[in-house]
Amino acid sequence: MCARQVPVMNMIQVTDTIALNESEIQLDFIRAAGPGGQNVNKVSSAVQLRFDAKRCSAINDAVYEHLKKIAGRRLTAKGVLILKANRFRSQEQNRQDAVHRLILLIQRAAELPRYRRPTKPSVASGQRRLTAKRHRGEIKNRRKTVRPSEEEA
Repeated sequence: MCARQVPVMNMIQVTDTIALNESEIQLDFIRAAGPGGQNVNKVSSAVQLRFDAKRCSAINDAVYEHLKKIAGRRLTAKGVLILKANRFRSQEQNRQDAVHRLILLIQRAAELPRYRRPTKPSVASGQRRLTAKRHRGEIKNRRKTVRPSEEEA
């Protein structure tokens, strides 16, 4: 009996609960802008990474909403995250850089935002603030030029 071989899909571990399938990431190699001599016109060394964050099953709604805030213009209206990497002159280094930046972005989105406990300023701090404002105002009043009054003339 012959066992059927199932293709092993490479997974990218982002957090303990999030693992991305490499097939969900699309990499396009494009020409890099900037200096590079004759090589820059011949070799497509820059990488454009596309990741459909909206349809990814590993990312839940809360992480996606946080990712939308963090990613800004890099996330399209359809939920596709586009990252460009052209720091290095080699295609492989730019590919690794793009994937690394994707992982960092998703890790930041997966972190729970800190709960801000609402606080009020203390009475003493309010008094100090008002005293400081009064003092500052007095200093500015003393800088004004003194006009001679009618009695002194």
